[in-house]
Amino acid sequence: MSIYTTMESPLGDLILVGEAANGGVTLREVSFAEAAAVDPRWRRDPAAFGEVERQLREYFAGHRTAFALEHVPHGTPFQRRVWAAVEEIPYGATASYGAVAARIGAPRDRIRAVGAAVGANPLLIVRPCHRVVGADGTLTGYAGGGPRKHELLTHEGALQPQLL
Repeated sequence: MSIYTTMESPLGDLILVGEAANGGVTLREVSFAEAAAVDPRWRRDPAAFGEVERQLREYFAGHRTAFALEHVPHGTPFQRRVWAAVEEIPYGATASYGAVAARIGAPRDRIRAVGAAVGANPLLIVRPCHRVVGADGTLTGYAGGGPRKHELLTHEGALQPQLL
């Protein structure tokens, strides 16, 4: 059974979705509320995501640089290889899609496939796909939108804040 809750964040409401198993809930998805729809078959249970919410709040407060959360494994073998490489990008750093492809041993003609796998990441923020940028440093492709990607990278110190 799928269980969910919503959580406020500095970048907008998040939807947390998990799978009930063995008396607990394992995280399956983190997305921004306006980008994801709540399935009417899901059961709302805010108490089920206490640890996820705590770690996300610590991240946004600047007290956490990595997440230690169990999550439901899914995706194709290729996606899982890409996601593992994304998880290795350190806090405060970025990597290009080409660098991610090289890290998993994918040829240059597979960079678009790497981009598609990064874009299919179901664990926004927790699995830091926002740290993947274009070869020239441009902030391309983020399911949460470009402004949020910029905010996340600024929060982590990978970008300088914009002066107005």
